[in-house]
Amino acid sequence: MIIIMFDNSKGGLLLDLHTDIAIIGAGPQALTLTTHLLQKGRRRSHEFAVIDPSGVWMQRWHQQFAAQDIPYLRSPIVHHPDPNSQALRVFAESRHRELFPPYDRPGRQLFTDFCGAVIKAWNLQNRVVAENVVRIEPLRQGRYRFRLWFAEGSSLQARRVALAVGDGAPNIPDWVERLPKTSPADRLCHASEVDLQQATLQGDGFAPRVRILIIGGGLTSGHLAIGAIRRGAKVRLMARRRFQEKLFDADPGWVGPKYLKGFNAEPDWQRRWQMIQDARNGGSFTPDMMLQLRRAQRDKSLDLVEQCQIDRVRWLNHCWQVHCTDGDVFECDRIWYATGRGLDAVQHPLLQEVQALYPAEW
Repeated sequence: MIIIMFDNSKGGLLLDLHTDIAIIGAGPQALTLTTHLLQKGRRRSHEFAVIDPSGVWMQRWHQQFAAQDIPYLRSPIVHHPDPNSQALRVFAESRHRELFPPYDRPGRQLFTDFCGAVIKAWNLQNRVVAENVVRIEPLRQGRYRFRLWFAEGSSLQARRVALAVGDGAPNIPDWVERLPKTSPADRLCHASEVDLQQATLQGDGFAPRVRILIIGGGLTSGHLAIGAIRRGAKVRLMARRRFQEKLFDADPGWVGPKYLKGFNAEPDWQRRWQMIQDARNGGSFTPDMMLQLRRAQRDKSLDLVEQCQIDRVRWLNHCWQVHCTDGDVFECDRIWYATGRGLDAVQHPLLQEVQALYPAEW
């Protein structure tokens, strides 16, 4: 059995010995998995532990939505962590102004408050263990198949482990990798490192209006562009292909039997992976985001550049000199690359020993 003790000095639960299911991460997906386990636990008991360095639910989610100035979610009202698909709609009965068309997409504060209510309803306030998992050791014998090692040296055995750690490491463009180490790191970063709430985008003696180049054709790049423009910057938004306008990342048919029936019937994992890639087809802007971008373009605050790729950049005379593959050359003060993140099970540090003992194709 799992032994649980509350430690006020660490602000969360301490675990000793073992548990049935260990969930690494405490974001929306971890919360969703936890509530579904608890619901099923009414018929079958599940011992579980949720582990995250923050010790609280959804800290990274809150930070990123605030940092990127995202006002409401892209997903419809039925997508949330509670097992009851209508729970958010009921919660929002007196807050209709925080639902955005179409499909009643919830505002950021509404979704935050709802998740807080879900955590309280399922009595999960103190169920996140404030520990950092640094190693997953597969165990060859016994009921418990894995040992999770924490940064300070203690460990926990688990029968099953679920990684809910987000999308993995940032995708870094080749031209960034080639930059000399003397380049100013504060003027070039991945989208996940941008905090619009803390950003200072006022001009200086070299450029009266800060010029920002944003790389990417997904919704994150759009949020960063609009947020920077609101703070007085001049933005160039560049993508290697044409900008796509879609309400969702994938057709809504993928959340029901319309498409999932065929997907679930496909036994080949490689074909399943390709079906997922074809369904998503890269990043896109929602219609309302595209409308905002077009307005900013008309106001001369934004340049939209499609089908263009960077060949190389260099820091020259207090700004970036950018060379594109089509021969275009221009200057900017900062570069943010919204090139997404990628989860590579072969390279993921927590899965190295698991892969060695149980090799899987990737």
